[in-house]
Amino acid sequence: MKKKTSFLELAKLAKVSTATVSRIARGQVNVDSGIRARVQKAAEELGIDLEQRRSEKSNIIAFILGNRNLLHNFQARVLSGAEHYCSSQNKELLFLSLRYSPSVPPRELHLPQILSQRALVRAVILGGTNSSNILVALREREIPFSVLGNNVLGQWTPGEYDAVYSDDIQGAADLTRYFIEEGHRDIWFIGDSELPWYSRCAKGYRECMVGSGLQPRFSEIHSDDRELGYLAMRSILSRREPVTAVIAGSDQIARGVYEALNQSGLRIPDDISVAGFNDSEASLMNPALTSVREFPEELGRHLAEFVLRRIQEPEREPQQLTIPTRVVVRESTRGRSAHTTGLLRRRPEATVISEA
Repeated sequence: MKKKTSFLELAKLAKVSTATVSRIARGQVNVDSGIRARVQKAAEELGIDLEQRRSEKSNIIAFILGNRNLLHNFQARVLSGAEHYCSSQNKELLFLSLRYSPSVPPRELHLPQILSQRALVRAVILGGTNSSNILVALREREIPFSVLGNNVLGQWTPGEYDAVYSDDIQGAADLTRYFIEEGHRDIWFIGDSELPWYSRCAKGYRECMVGSGLQPRFSEIHSDDRELGYLAMRSILSRREPVTAVIAGSDQIARGVYEALNQSGLRIPDDISVAGFNDSEASLMNPALTSVREFPEELGRHLAEFVLRRIQEPEREPQQLTIPTRVVVRESTRGRSAHTTGLLRRRPEATVISEA
């Protein structure tokens, strides 16, 4: 077997130190461009692929939690799924938190310094909330990555990237359809539609309501999590709006809805049925919350799978994958006596289970 050409031979030919060759091979940026070009030329003459050498040594994948103060339960489970898959492939997962503005041009976006160390971090998984500028920045800097597609803000072209989704649009439609089948007509959706994950749920809800000949009803309050649920539900009640059922865009929002209803002396589900989304806290609530179950560990696993495949096949076409959801019925919802015949076009593929 032919012995690999050493960095010492490369350093002699390029007339630089072995330390300089090592820095270039690790992808460090603090090397004069002229020296870097001379080393690259010498490497080509000796048949050394510095990029391949770098890739062979790199075994760390970075999980970047974008624009989140704390690790949300859902994001923690995405991270767990990614870590499990990376471990099975003898890769290490490095957790990083990053806050940035969506208005910063991609070339001016300051990424974590460690990403410039290609010998340390080989690729990136984007969790949390991200904008199109970081997608462009990573691509321009030739850093392989995959992204959680549900949480990308603003305009972007999903087909250009490796992206994994939870099918929240269909999940919200399935939950709305469940309520309609149970006789509900005055069904509200509470979620800040300026945020992409709530906007996608609202889309599924709206399409099902309109398709069933019913009026979609949305809260106009912009906030997030428990505070949004509380304020929106109090506003609906104060205006004496017709309401028999509420779909909260997350289990956290549903907690706020519970608080508002309890303060108003209304019973769940006797007076108003409540359902959540993501099934991260539903079984811990009282009464136990009907919710749309997502599968964040699977999202994380496939995000890791996609990015490792991208490393192995850098020229392959981008992939997108959507993970199905499931409606889990618990004690927070109850049927109404209204007649439903003719209002609903049933979809037998919708998955609904009961955890009574």
